[in-house]
Order: sequence, then structure tokens, then C-alpha cells
Amino acid sequence: MISQKIKALVESPSSGVIRKMFEEGAILKAKYGEDKVFDFSIGNPDLDPPQEVVEAIAKVAANETHLCHGYMPNAGYPETRKAMARKTSLEQGMEIPFENVVMEVGAAGALNATMKALLNEGDEVIVPCPYFTEYDHYIHNHGGEIIRVKTKEDFGLDPEIIKAALNEKTAALLINSPNNPTGRIYSDEEILSVIDVLNEHGKKTGRYPYIICDEPYRAIVYGGKKVSAVFPKYDNAVVVTSFAKNLSLPGERIGYVAVNPNCKEAKDLVAAIIFTTRTLGYVNAPAFFQKVIAQSWDAECDYSLYEKRRNEICEVMDYAGLKYCVPEGAFYLFVKAPDKYNDDDMAFVNHLKRYNILCAPGSGFGGKGWFRIAYCCSESTILNSKEAFKKAVEEE
Repeated sequence: MISQKIKALVESPSSGVIRKMFEEGAILKAKYGEDKVFDFSIGNPDLDPPQEVVEAIAKVAANETHLCHGYMPNAGYPETRKAMARKTSLEQGMEIPFENVVMEVGAAGALNATMKALLNEGDEVIVPCPYFTEYDHYIHNHGGEIIRVKTKEDFGLDPEIIKAALNEKTAALLINSPNNPTGRIYSDEEILSVIDVLNEHGKKTGRYPYIICDEPYRAIVYGGKKVSAVFPKYDNAVVVTSFAKNLSLPGERIGYVAVNPNCKEAKDLVAAIIFTTRTLGYVNAPAFFQKVIAQSWDAECDYSLYEKRRNEICEVMDYAGLKYCVPEGAFYLFVKAPDKYNDDDMAFVNHLKRYNILCAPGSGFGGKGWFRIAYCCSESTILNSKEAFKKAVEEE
């Protein structure tokens, strides 16, 4: 008999809804033709990887050195860790030793290894809503409890609400900037206001919660925006990230964890993450792409197409009469379901399917009454969806 807990999760209407929509899209495209289906379900970047990455792949593939496909230290190849330390140092504005970097199987693997390393049974992780839907499972996987907190009307962080959620069981605050699904970037001021709350809590209780920064979209920003560097502001901070989105490599599952060297237990935390990487069954990040990324992590990327598509999908929403949050980064648009649906986003998303429009319901992201559009798709999909969205909003 399979686990009753997993069976219940699998059968839940909100479980894996993004993937279900993605798979349904393939069926509809086969039935009606690709140009007649408007699939905004999944954040699968459609820009090709930069040429530097393609060249690195060819170079690594041509390597026939003895044991080139063998094991390496669980934390990853030293040369790859050094490259990631260089990348993180540039982003954080401070020196990160390579010993504080652990290579991982994507950002998801990085989050799971970090959660397992940090959480005691019953510990809590605060997550501002809306948030990436899989966070629930990553936290529950390791005996933790997710504590969902509201954000402001503009989806900004609310320090007072976070303060009210803190207690002796709080192990971490998990933030995602630019945010999936809203595209919101948390400003320096917002981050500092939250850090003040965490420091106050730490002084009172002796436990300073970690800030876990989930940053796979860090490079995809618009209008000169920048993602806040947390390490110089707060010692108990960890960055988890991947190259899935910025280099269009989601299927290659390559990412890493970086631990703030100012953290008093940095050495122990790194050792714990290396251990959990091994015992979760990953053993190590993929050898091939560790070598590829070491050579191409700083490849030049042009994200202007995403910005153009953002503007185009916003114009489609304006035409259809739908309200939305203007994204500052990433490639998602969070849209309010029409008032007549009374915040039943699932019903509206199902209604959209009648017009061959596939979107993800906001309830799965902790954003009831909203739905998510992933606009990392062809421009023709965006532009040709205009009349379909208009009809869907106007018709019952």
C-alpha cells in the first residue's frame, strides 16, 4: 500500500496543477493545432541558451579523459565551486569563499538539501504569499510547517505581519525575488525592514531565523531594477539558485547553495548541506553540467525579449479588461480573476480552457482570486490570444 499522505496529495485538486495544465496543453495542441492553443501554464523558458553555453557543452562532451564521468566530492568540483563563489561574490558585493558553496540538483534540490539541514521536527518556515507552489512540499518533506503570511496590496513584504508570525519554532524566512508568480522584486528598504524584525526577535529569543533567498530569476529584471544583496545585511542568510531560467537550462538540473561566510555556524551548515545532498539521494550535482557551468556561467544574455513580451501580454490584459500586477522581473504575470467569479480562480481558469487558454490558478500559489500567466512563450501565442481572452471575460 502506498503512503496515504502522498496519495492524498496526488489526488488533491491543487496538487501539481501547473504540470497538469502543461500536459493538457500538449493534448489540446495535438487536437486543435499549436497555433489554436494559448499555453501560458509553465515557466519553461523558450529562449535558447547563449552560444557560450552551447560551445561549453560541445567542449565538455568531447572530453575523453579517464574518469571524466566519475564521482567527485559531494559538494561538487572545486573549480565549479570557485566559479559559483565568484558569481555570488559579484552579486552580494562581498567575498564568498568557495568552501561555502555546495553544487546542487537545481534550485529545488538546493532548497530540499537546505531545509533538511536546517529543520527540526515541527520547525516553521515563514513564506510571504503568493509563493512558488512547491514550497509546501519542500518544507513538509523535512518535518517543517509552512507559515503563510500576507503581503501588501502591491505584493511587497509586510514586516509587521512577519513579526506577528515569529515564534520560538521559526527556523527561516523563505523569500523569492523576483517573485514567482508576481514578478515582484523586494527592495533594499523592504529587506532591511524585515531584517530589523528578525534581529529584534533574535535578541529576545536567542534564535535568529535564517533568510533563505531563492533566486533563479535574479538576472531577469526590467527597467534597471536590482535584486537586493542580503549577505551584507544579515549574517544568517543562504542563497539557493540555479541556471534553469537565466541560461534556459531547466531540464539540466544544475544549481547551488551559497552560505553567508559571516554566519556563525557557516561551517556546520555547509557540512550539513553536503551531508543532506548525499543522503537525499542526489549524491552530487550532475558532473557534466558542473563542468559546463564552470566555463559559461557569465555568458552574456539578452532578456529584452521577455520585457517585450511582458509589455505585449499586459496590452492583451488591458484589452480584455483584466487587472494585474506589473512584473519587475522574471516572466510571470499575476492577474486578478473577474469580479463575477468571486475569487474562484479555479473556476475562471477552467472557463479559460473553453477558449484554449491554459493558465495556472492562483490558489496553488497562495493567491486566491488570481491566476498566473507564464509569458516565456512565443510572441504569436501572446498576440493571438487577444480575442480569446476578450471573449472569455465577456462570455459566461
